[in-house]
Parts: sequence; structure tokens; C-alpha cells
Amino acid sequence: MNRKTLVVGASLKTNRYSNFAIRKLIDHDHDVIAIGQKSGEVAGVKVITELQYFNDIDTVTLYLNPLRQTTYYEYIINLSPQRVIFNPGTENREFYQLLSKAKIEVEVACTLVLLSTNQY
Repeated sequence: MNRKTLVVGASLKTNRYSNFAIRKLIDHDHDVIAIGQKSGEVAGVKVITELQYFNDIDTVTLYLNPLRQTTYYEYIINLSPQRVIFNPGTENREFYQLLSKAKIEVEVACTLVLLSTNQY
């Protein structure tokens, strides 16, 4: 199943997990949108720096520490994704509660592992 995924905290640095995730999502034929601090491109995906609203986002996968997530709370909730994946180091109980109230699934997992084990 192809799920449109928004990667929040995307990095242009090839040694960062968000960069690995973008490439792996592309390898698995997922549509990917990426937001990061610096604009550029990863595996053919443009990394944007401005918050834009997109339709039909199935999954948001986070690569931001909890303190940096607060500015994205409303934005992500308003996208109405099916789920938000909290990758290692991004765990955030406050955000879990807000997402749950908005009826958005919270998944504490590693996007790379989910893709590698066909659980994505």
C-alpha cells in the first residue's frame, strides 16, 4: 500500500536518519513530502522550509526533538493524517495526548524498521 508520508525534520545530510527514511520510503514506492530547516533535495524529493498544507497525508514521521515539535502541533493536527510516527528520540507524551484527542493514531516506532520488516 502506497502511503503519502510527510517527513518532518528532514535533513540534507546523508548520515541522518531522516535522510535514510526519505530514501527508503522512495525505494518502497511511497509518495514523500519533506520539511526541514534547509531547502534542497533528497532522492528526488524537494525539502521545503515553509509549512504548507497538503491533502491526503496518511503518515507524518517525526525527526524533531520534543521541544522543537511544539511549533508543529497545530500544523500536523490540521493535516489530519491517519497516524504520526514518533521515531527514537522524538517521544512526546504531550503531543500524543493532543493527537489522540484529534483521533490521530500515535505510533512510537522507527520508520526504517517498519519499512524493513514490511510493517509500514
